[in-house]
Amino acid sequence: MTPISPRSLAIALAVGILSGAHTAIWGMYKDAIHEGFSVRRFARSIVVGASVAVAIHVALGLSVHTAGALLVLFGLAYAAERGIVETWKTFVREEDQSKYTIPMQFSVHRVPVTARRIRLAAGAGYVGIVTACLVAIAHAGRGSVGGATTMKIAFVGLTVGSIIAFGGAWKDAPTEGFDVRKFFRSPCLTVVFALLLSLLTDSYLQIAVAAIGYERATAETYKTFFFPSKPRGKFSGKPIRFPAMLVWRRYFIPAYVAIWAAIIAAGTMALRDTTSTRRAVQAGSNHTTGALP
Repeated sequence: MTPISPRSLAIALAVGILSGAHTAIWGMYKDAIHEGFSVRRFARSIVVGASVAVAIHVALGLSVHTAGALLVLFGLAYAAERGIVETWKTFVREEDQSKYTIPMQFSVHRVPVTARRIRLAAGAGYVGIVTACLVAIAHAGRGSVGGATTMKIAFVGLTVGSIIAFGGAWKDAPTEGFDVRKFFRSPCLTVVFALLLSLLTDSYLQIAVAAIGYERATAETYKTFFFPSKPRGKFSGKPIRFPAMLVWRRYFIPAYVAIWAAIIAAGTMALRDTTSTRRAVQAGSNHTTGALP
């Protein structure tokens, strides 16, 4: 546990703002040409991201004083913001679904469920399943000899990636068909990120949740900026109603690139610090062994 101070709260707040801004930019970049730019919608992810980052820092007492700790907090805030917003949009929000090709509201066989009580019950079940998985992951390494292993960490990444994949398939497959490559993309990414995050934290729970955050950031960056002319599935086949946004959205790209640059720079620093620490520990171990009679 790290003592909470005004400085640590300010740092956590800044990390949350960056994670929320990252989400807000790719969301706006794809959607604004179809539904226009809304300050309220754009700010939503930033506000939620900032709030959950501070809450996570306070609740878990996470350090914010190393590059590795900041990377973990960024991933946790990203995943928490995505989980909160997407759960709200899917199970709680009331919105006309006719503007979407793929309904954003909880649906069964492409038919949105209009009964609010049924949606809330389904949402409660969904949250319960995800929570149960995360609780199981949090206890996965406790009491085991030798601590975390590559196999355990990979399984953690595979588990959370499968949750993302099944959720995406439930929503998209009835309209777009089942795509094997798309389905396995999330589990593959979360396994990779889980293994990388294991260099920064020993907490299975933090590894799992942060891996979700980085998977979302990577997958959405790929879909949004590598295929800018391809509309998001929910607007597939829909006309561009706000063509001016094709120009205005470009002004947000430098900020988006800057956030990625900061993540990569922090990752480089964290890897260097981890390598130095391991070398120091190994050198101390060798010195102690050599001193024995």
